[in-house]
Amino acid sequence: MLDANLKQQLDTYLRNIIEPIELRVSGDNSPKSAELEQLADEIASLSDKIETHSGAGKRTPSMAIARRGEAPRVSFAGIPLGHEFTSLVLALLQTGGHPSKADRELLEQIRNLQGEYHFETYISLSCQNCPDVVQALNLMATLNPNITHEMIDGALFQDEVEQRQVMAVPAVYLNGEHFAQGRMTLQEIVARLDTGAAEREAASLNEREAYDVLVVGGGPAGAAAAIYAARKGIRTGLVAERFGGQVMDTVGIENFISVPYTEGPKLAASLEQHVKEYGVDIITGQRAANLAHNQLLDLELQSGATLKSRSIVLATGARWRQLGVPGEEEYKTRGVAYCPHCDGPFFKGKQVAVIGGGNSGIEAAIDLAGIVQHVTVLEFADTLRADEVLVRKARSMDNIDIITNAQTTEILGDGNKVNGLQYTDRVSGESKQLQLQLAGVFVQIGLVPNTEFLKDSEVELNRIGEITIDERGATNLPGVYAAGDATTVPYKQIVISMGAGATAALGAFDYLIRSSVSEEAGQEKTVPEALAASA
Repeated sequence: MLDANLKQQLDTYLRNIIEPIELRVSGDNSPKSAELEQLADEIASLSDKIETHSGAGKRTPSMAIARRGEAPRVSFAGIPLGHEFTSLVLALLQTGGHPSKADRELLEQIRNLQGEYHFETYISLSCQNCPDVVQALNLMATLNPNITHEMIDGALFQDEVEQRQVMAVPAVYLNGEHFAQGRMTLQEIVARLDTGAAEREAASLNEREAYDVLVVGGGPAGAAAAIYAARKGIRTGLVAERFGGQVMDTVGIENFISVPYTEGPKLAASLEQHVKEYGVDIITGQRAANLAHNQLLDLELQSGATLKSRSIVLATGARWRQLGVPGEEEYKTRGVAYCPHCDGPFFKGKQVAVIGGGNSGIEAAIDLAGIVQHVTVLEFADTLRADEVLVRKARSMDNIDIITNAQTTEILGDGNKVNGLQYTDRVSGESKQLQLQLAGVFVQIGLVPNTEFLKDSEVELNRIGEITIDERGATNLPGVYAAGDATTVPYKQIVISMGAGATAALGAFDYLIRSSVSEEAGQEKTVPEALAASA
């Protein structure tokens, strides 16, 4: 099951196990059970600290992991390969006593959680967002004896998926009730369980000293800006909801110069690690609420905290644009989806629609066509906007239909899930219905900048909410710079965002130098002496 290269890598990792552990496999006579038993045996053969035993799990096939002699708190229902293989390796190491690299305070917060928490997470092995949630909950289970977690491969447990109407992943259940949907960080999960955590965090943030450069956003632009600022030896902070931004939703990246192929989550992890190497004060789990220009620049957060800085780089990125039609919000995660890679497998053999004829829409249609029965693409314009090579590929596939001049007006459903959509033919004006068999509607109509928090600020935005910048990344507000997909930069690409982040940081540094030089003699400097000297 595991090839020689993978076994060699796994053998290296398993040497970090400190305490003996057991793999308890619950199976039957099915081929999948046989595969899981083989996987467990191969893992056990690589370490004298791992034993395999028969289990009595709630689901079969499943594999529970426990320290020798203890009840298991982490289990995998299904075969944790694909994107979840890393989750399996980390569970083995952490159950075996290898310490986590997560923040110490956060780990202690998990250990001190009171109450009983039994988590179940439905995943797809093709979902690049699911491992973040699985790994976070597995870690929590290894740290706190009152927490258990089971990963469930939805493809193997279709009856449960149908019963619970899981149509998007990751889908997390706590003590039998729906808890969360979509990607969540460890910090976000803990904050939902520890209700006093947000208040304590806000109080702590209010006490932070002012930064020289504060970067808002953790995507490619934000990471580049933080690194370039920190390399100047000035006090640099980075605040974001989570690291990665849109990159986390990107499966294959083939145009990142010098790297022929990588994947979004892998690149995001590398960005975070690189930023950490420069001593940047990283604050995650926080969302910006407002920006005020007072004695310093004040970034107000939704948690109630305020961070102060002498200059700011706004790199808040963008998110998938929504249709804004009736039924979209109602049926979100119940047939309305935005990530074909994550949620496509839940529509195997069904009929789906893709809204949008740009690159993302046509790529989604091609991807889904290999899974579902039929794909209908609806494009508002009279021609598709995707690259010609993608259009040719889509038109060559027998199970893809393309309708242009189609304005989607409503997502239809039976109260529980999507079963069709309504659109208007923009040429004839006729209203038409597209009936879908247990349908999915994948919305792929571009991006909207994450700049709502700036609407009451002095920062200038264009008509679609993008931050207006000049060639140095400067906004109209002194000391405020911006970079990446949230700005008026014409092309939204990872490599362009990184360059723009570097430009904005250098612009902010130049601003700080000139501000310090212009101050009157004897007045308190606005930047460290080292920075002033470099002027």
